[in-house]
Amino acid sequence: MLTDQVEVLRSTLKDKDPFALAGRTGADFHSLAQAEGELRLFLWGRPVSISTPQLHARYGDTSEELPPHLQALLLYYCLTCDGTRPSGQWMAFSQLPDGRFYDQAFQGYTGNVLAQTFREDVEAFCAAAQRLGGSREFQLGSAAFAFRALPFVPLLAVYWQGDEDFPSTCQILFDSAVSHHLPTDACAILGSHLTRQLIKHRE
Repeated sequence: MLTDQVEVLRSTLKDKDPFALAGRTGADFHSLAQAEGELRLFLWGRPVSISTPQLHARYGDTSEELPPHLQALLLYYCLTCDGTRPSGQWMAFSQLPDGRFYDQAFQGYTGNVLAQTFREDVEAFCAAAQRLGGSREFQLGSAAFAFRALPFVPLLAVYWQGDEDFPSTCQILFDSAVSHHLPTDACAILGSHLTRQLIKHRE
C-alpha cells in the first residue's frame, strides 16, 4: 500500500534541496521563516503546498491536509520525478513497468466501469469530461480528453462508440514518460481517481 510508505518517503526526502526538488517536479519553492518553506504545485488543477522540511501536504485554497493516499502520491512524485517533460505520446497501463500483470484489474475498475456508466452515450461522456476540465484530443477514439494530474503527469480518457454489434469501450491512457515521475501503483491510483471523477460529473 502506498499509504504505508508515507513516513519512509518523508524521511528519504527531508534532506533534499527544496530548490532542486522544485526544479525537477515543476513546482515553485517559496522560502519562509526559520529555514522552512513550501513547494507549491497543482494536483488535478487544485493548488497544493508541501511544507519543507516536514513534507506535509495541504490544499492551498483551504489549508486542509490531504488524505494519506494523496500524501503518498505527492511524495512519490517528489522522489521519482526527474524533470522529464511529457512526450505527448499515449500508452496503456499494460505498457508500464510490471503493468501487464495488473492490466486486467486496472481495466476492470477504470475503463470497464466508465463503459458501463456511459454505455452508448458519447455526449454524456464528453459533457462529464468537459465539466471536469478535460482538454479535447482528436487523435484517438470517438472522444478523448486529456487531464493534468500533476505538472508533468497528464492522463487521457478515451471513449470508443459502440454499435448494435459491439458495446462501447473506454480506456485510461498515460503519457509515455510517466515512469520518469511515478511508480506503476501510483499510476493505478491516478487512473482510479480520474474514473471516479468522470462518473461523479455525469449528469
